[in-house]
Amino acid sequence: MKKYLVLYKPFLLFLSAFFGTYILLTLCYQFFLNGFDNNKADSITQFVAKNTEILLSWFYQSIRFEEAVNEPYFSVVFQNQRVARIVEGCNGISVIILFVSFVVAFSGSLKNTLLFVFAGSILIYILNVLRIAALIVLLYFFPKQNHLLHGVFFPLIIYGSIFVLWIIWVNKFSKYAK
Repeated sequence: MKKYLVLYKPFLLFLSAFFGTYILLTLCYQFFLNGFDNNKADSITQFVAKNTEILLSWFYQSIRFEEAVNEPYFSVVFQNQRVARIVEGCNGISVIILFVSFVVAFSGSLKNTLLFVFAGSILIYILNVLRIAALIVLLYFFPKQNHLLHGVFFPLIIYGSIFVLWIIWVNKFSKYAK
């Protein structure tokens, strides 16, 4: 058994760092969410909704986000038609936690790790706001394509972007970079 622990030590350290970071950040985020009333959207979701509304208002006059009464979501009214809802899962935090966990598991120098985590998290946040804005417009014009847009196309874009960031991290900045 000791032979296998020595042989697979790098892999086991990666798994420990990844899952340790993921569990810790998820518990912190859950603790954060527990501080909010179940009938009201959390502040991060509110911030994402507000940023998306501002972005869309630059291009469209008829856009508004209405916070639901006694429910934790925002209704999106686009061109006087209720198009979508923004819920806690739309704020991108779970995706950022996944991103950060991977970067920490393949850590590099403390400075590089912190800078990459910060820059990557900001980029993911911006991509997420752009994703929600594009999804709202596309759902207005193509409502029957909801599953394709929300369930396939946009997750592919956001997770594909994270994958590219991971590749950059491992090849350029991690302790495994050549």
